[in-house]
Amino acid sequence: MSSHEKTALALQDVNSFYGEMQVLRDTSLSVKPNEVVALFGPNGHGKSTLLKTIAGLHPPTSGSIRFNESEISNMPSDKIVAMGMALISEDRNLFPEMTVLENLNLGAYNRSARKKIKENLEIVFSLFPRLAERKTQMVSTMSGGEARMVAVGRGLMSNASMLLIDEPSIGLSPIMKQTVFNAVKVIKSRGNFSILIVEQEVDYPLSVADRVYLLRKGRIVMERQSDDIDKAEIEKAYF
Repeated sequence: MSSHEKTALALQDVNSFYGEMQVLRDTSLSVKPNEVVALFGPNGHGKSTLLKTIAGLHPPTSGSIRFNESEISNMPSDKIVAMGMALISEDRNLFPEMTVLENLNLGAYNRSARKKIKENLEIVFSLFPRLAERKTQMVSTMSGGEARMVAVGRGLMSNASMLLIDEPSIGLSPIMKQTVFNAVKVIKSRGNFSILIVEQEVDYPLSVADRVYLLRKGRIVMERQSDDIDKAEIEKAYF
């Protein structure tokens, strides 16, 4: 990417450790405004750590992370959220003894999001009609796919312009995977979101992504336009 091209997110030579174990190694990647980027890689090679590092939950040891041209590598996570970034983590972090609606409203805890609760709720319910039908249902009684919808919806309630989505298809049935990724397509078509999806599974993310990266042993080993790569090539590169 040329130096004058605008980015929503740009990582340059990011290194990250857990204790003495290095997880990310000079990792560089970028996401343009309104672009969907898929990051593939085997389990345990640093994908989730990368998202946590971007979101301020596990700050990097060195390197630069810029979000909408502002350096955020040493910024606390709540300030990063207030700037418009939402991490939708693999473990969902939902409140099981609260209703769907209560969980969604908790996503709107920063000031800009509180002003747009009604508008963002309408967006979430249009993406996931099932959540509108079940807004008074306790999250603990929902299926894994429905809970994943709540997690994505809560991320949208934060009024984010940048979504970091960690393993959205993990543990879901094919129909639920299709539902979640159809929602990503609709979010993309609205034109005001940049999205970084981390996945181990290839099919669904490849169908929505503009560009793909492959992470192996904490390093970016491949970057391609999604039109220029196929599933077999990615899976071969895993090994």
